[in-house]
Amino acid sequence: MSAIAYAHRIEGRDLACWRGPAPLFRHVSFEASAGEWISIRGANGTGKTTLLRCVAGLTRADEGSVIWDGQPTAADSQPYRGDLLYAGHLPGIKDDLSAEENIEGALRLRGRAPSAQAVRAALAEVGLEKRRHLPARRLSAGQRRRIALARLALDTATLWLLDEPLTALDDDGQALFTRLLRNHVDRGGIALVATHQALAYPATREMRLGA
Repeated sequence: MSAIAYAHRIEGRDLACWRGPAPLFRHVSFEASAGEWISIRGANGTGKTTLLRCVAGLTRADEGSVIWDGQPTAADSQPYRGDLLYAGHLPGIKDDLSAEENIEGALRLRGRAPSAQAVRAALAEVGLEKRRHLPARRLSAGQRRRIALARLALDTATLWLLDEPLTALDDDGQALFTRLLRNHVDRGGIALVATHQALAYPATREMRLGA
């Protein structure tokens, strides 16, 4: 991946989201600059996924704003969307496509065009080189999650918004994700990661919902 040249910054200002008459979360503020990552913790139902979706622009917050490089993302979302990668708690894999085809298709939709050699190297890194031509339906849940990790390794997005990325990963897979996250942050990236599990790589700061 190429280096991230510009020092970006993400802010959430007094975000709130309601479910009917009850608040899911309120008064949530955070900030992270290049080379930082935030761990989002909280029990089920406290709004971790919804918060990430609000930051990604997939769900509209009822109150507050998201600021990217000093500009509200709601005002001009196109540059911001080009800088972010959102990965939900499901791996987002198409069963009929192979690991290679899943990665190539997902990155093509984002305007990325990695070489076949780069895709194969990424799949080798996550332990899927010998299974790269198999339909995803023939892979285990952990192997499908590793396809998503290979996609992370190839994407050049500055901001990662990741929802439970450790789901279905064994110890080696979790160590691999931790290494990818560390590399991303070390090169100037930013990440917001919702996770029930503590990583070996300490977060710059932790945010707890429902506390």
